[in-house]
Amino acid sequence: MLMAAWQCNFIHLDHLVHRKSYSMAVPRKPSAYTSVIDLTSRAQEKRSADRAKAQYVEPDPPLEEATVDNLPARLQKVIQVAGWSSLMPVQTKAIPYLLDGRDMIVQSRTGSGKTGAFLLPLFRTLDLKKRETQALILSPTRELARQIYEEFKRIRGDDALEATVIYGGVKYGPQLEALRSGVQIVIGTPGRILDHLQQGNLRLDKLSQLILDEADEMLSMGFYPDMRKLQGYLPRERQSSMFSATMPVRVRNLANEFLRNPGFLSLSSDSIGVETIEHTYYRVEAMQKDRVLVRLIEMENPESAIIFANTKREVEYVGHFLRNYGYDAASLSGDMSQASREKVMARIRKGQLKFLVATDVAARGIDISDLSHVIMYDVPQDAEYYIHRSGRTARAGKAGKAIILTTIDDHRNLLAIGQRYGIVMTKSDVPSDEDVTTKVTERLTVELEARLRNRTNLERERLARFKPLVKDLAAEEPDLLAMMLDELYHDLLHRPQNVPSKKRIQDRK
Repeated sequence: MLMAAWQCNFIHLDHLVHRKSYSMAVPRKPSAYTSVIDLTSRAQEKRSADRAKAQYVEPDPPLEEATVDNLPARLQKVIQVAGWSSLMPVQTKAIPYLLDGRDMIVQSRTGSGKTGAFLLPLFRTLDLKKRETQALILSPTRELARQIYEEFKRIRGDDALEATVIYGGVKYGPQLEALRSGVQIVIGTPGRILDHLQQGNLRLDKLSQLILDEADEMLSMGFYPDMRKLQGYLPRERQSSMFSATMPVRVRNLANEFLRNPGFLSLSSDSIGVETIEHTYYRVEAMQKDRVLVRLIEMENPESAIIFANTKREVEYVGHFLRNYGYDAASLSGDMSQASREKVMARIRKGQLKFLVATDVAARGIDISDLSHVIMYDVPQDAEYYIHRSGRTARAGKAGKAIILTTIDDHRNLLAIGQRYGIVMTKSDVPSDEDVTTKVTERLTVELEARLRNRTNLERERLARFKPLVKDLAAEEPDLLAMMLDELYHDLLHRPQNVPSKKRIQDRK
């Protein structure tokens, strides 16, 4: 019986194969009892984008927007002290939801007034009679934490609400004194906040407000492991809000971990800004493009990127330059041997390559998932190539960034491309060496403090032997210390993803 059934199925399959050409020529009418599922990559990307947009939609019906006149008297007084004649768009939209106690995700760029949007409601929602931490504001950098704290002091006036700022790289003494005195608001970076929590200096059992500011940058700085640990100290019953300029997958995943059924507001554009490409260009001198590229990579810290150049010679040069600098980069051009090309393609398919340098022709047909950045080392000679290049990021509901290096020779061509396709391109200043140093220092400090927190008492006792040497090297031979830190930094951020770190190799031994 089984054999007969198998033969029947085989004959039926053979019949279907012979009918293939006829079936393609004469499509069948859709049945009311069947569903047609498009399994092409384009269709799957569209469904993913639709799911992302469905997840991040503005509340319907929306709450009435806030104005100075319809806010409580205490908040009007704060606004008066701040010297605001009116509220900024992000404040008018976000404040009503925050006052209503809802968890919210607010997509808004730096400088839009978002600091005031999350500080102002605290003057209404926190209890002045309780001198304990009721609001925690997490920030990615010391500078931003200080800015938030300074803004709070500026708008507070004679209000009794108290705050303190906590971040790494400074002594614990003043921070301990502020925490012991009792403050309602704690502003700080996740790493140092976690230090105080683990040492019992800070308690969050009375916390009612959690605010994550610049969430995308917080993840870029490497704070995610610390935030996961910090989550264990948070009370379940709280109001949480997240502010971010972009909404890549990592930020959305973070929102799912820290927020409950959040509403979504976008102030980045006229539409919901989940699937967006940010176009930024930098005016540079032709002979400085390679150094500027390095600065931008350090400032942006892309998860992965394609770097486009117009010629094979340029691709080869940029690839060699990046590898010599210590980056995980590979080149792809039309005159490569098939074996070399296959080796690069294998790393791409396995997700083991961070930077691909390629010409437009060589990059055709290559699909890199979760591509966060497209960097155009040269302005494309063909305007349509710009669309093909930038379109490789911001797929399936994700945010992406297109960065263009332009010189005096091709700047007009870039502006013409933007005008032709209606692309808003933002000019930015090239980051200085000092800017890069600050960013690198903060990232490395985050990692070092995290490692120190994980050391046992015996390991801390052991490392004490080297403190005199560190002091001597810092005073007499700082280059030796700088060399060690440089190796550690590049091993952490720029080591090829398929090559074990030195520490892992030692552990295996």
